[in-house]
Amino acid sequence: MSGFLAGLCVAVLPLLAAGFWLGRRTARPESLGGLGTPVEHATFQTLHTASLAAPPLRAGLTEETARRSARKLRSLLGTDALCLTGTKEVLVWDGVGAHHRTEIMERLAGPLETGRGEAFRLTCDTPDCSVRWAVVTPLTVDDRVHGALVACAPRESAVLVRAAGEVARWVSVQLELADLDQSRTRLIEAEIKALRAQISPHFIFNSLAVIASFVRTDPERARELLLEFADFTRYSFRRHGDFTTLADELHAIDHYLALVRARFGDRLAVTLQIAPEVLPVTLPFLCLQPLVENAVKHGLEGKSDQCHIQITAQDAGAEALVVIEDDGAGMDPALLRRILAREVSPSGGIGLSNVDDRLRQVYGDEHALVIETAVGAGMKITVRLPKYQPGVHPAARPARA
Repeated sequence: MSGFLAGLCVAVLPLLAAGFWLGRRTARPESLGGLGTPVEHATFQTLHTASLAAPPLRAGLTEETARRSARKLRSLLGTDALCLTGTKEVLVWDGVGAHHRTEIMERLAGPLETGRGEAFRLTCDTPDCSVRWAVVTPLTVDDRVHGALVACAPRESAVLVRAAGEVARWVSVQLELADLDQSRTRLIEAEIKALRAQISPHFIFNSLAVIASFVRTDPERARELLLEFADFTRYSFRRHGDFTTLADELHAIDHYLALVRARFGDRLAVTLQIAPEVLPVTLPFLCLQPLVENAVKHGLEGKSDQCHIQITAQDAGAEALVVIEDDGAGMDPALLRRILAREVSPSGGIGLSNVDDRLRQVYGDEHALVIETAVGAGMKITVRLPKYQPGVHPAARPARA
C-alpha cells in the first residue's frame, strides 16, 4: 500500500508545480481577495480540478469514468482537445477536432505496444480545425498498458509533452489505486467464501443428527432446532454485502449456540453481556461467529466438566469493545502466532487468521485481534470495532418474496 501512496505523492507534485507555474505566468501585483496570491490561487485551482477528476478514475478506466473525468483533465492541461482511450477504442473525446478519432487510434499502436509516449503531427483537411498536433502518453498499471491519454493542440510544444506525461502518470496512479481497491474487494470476498467453506461439515451433520433425535421424542423441540438451523445457515450463506451489524452477528451466534447446546446440554454455559448502544455498530460479515466457534471447540476440548464462555460487548467511546472468553484448553502462544501468520492450519479451520486478516484490511493493523492465552489457561479474544469507518456500512437487506 505504501508504494501506491508514494506513487500518488510523486504524481501530485507535478500538479502542484503546474499550478505554481500557471500562477507565475498569470501573476498580477494585486491580490485576489480572500483567495491569496495569484500563485496560491492557481495552485488551489489545480488541486481542486485534480480532486474532481480523481473519484471517477478510482473506479477504473471505462467509457463512463473517462467521460466524467476528461473535461477536468483537459482543464489541467489547458489544451484544445483531450481524449482517453482503451487499448482498442477511444473512450471519450473532449473538445474540438473529434474527427481525428480514427487517426489517433491508428497512430496508437506503437505507444500502446512499447508503453512510451509520442508526439506527432495530425493530418487535417478542415481549414478551421485548431487541432494540428497530438501528444500520446500511455496509461500503465503494474507495467501493463490499459490505454492512453492524448492531448491535442494547435502546435508542437515541449511544455505540453512534459505536462501531458505528468498528468498521465497521475491518472495511472489513480488507476493503480482502483486496481488495488478491486483486488481488496476480491480478497475480502475470497476470505468470506473461505469462511463459509469452513463451516464444519461435522457441525452441520451433528446439528441434523441432534434434530433427528428429537423428531420422535420431542417433535416441538425438533421443530424449534430446525428453525434455528435454517436461520443460521441462511445468515451464513447470504449473498448481499461484506458488512453487517453487531446485532445481526449476535443473532446468528445465538442460533449457532442453540444448536450446540442441544448437543452438549449442561456441558456448555454461555453468558452474554451486551450494551444496547453498540448493537447498530457495523463490522465485517462473519467476523465474530468464527471466534465463538473457536471458543466452543477449545472450551470443550479435553474437558469432562462444564465449559464457560462469556461474550461481552461494551461502549468504549469511539469504539465498541467485544470480548469472547472461554475457560478451556487454551493454546501455546507460539503456535497461535504461527496460526495467525498462516504458517500452520490446524484441523478445524482457519477462522482466527481469517478474521484477523479481514479486520486488518478493513480497519488497519491497530485493530487486529488481541488474543490472550496459554496452555490450560483458556483463551480471551478482544475485538475493537470503530463505530465509524469510511466505506464500512451494512448492505440493505433484500426484500423477501
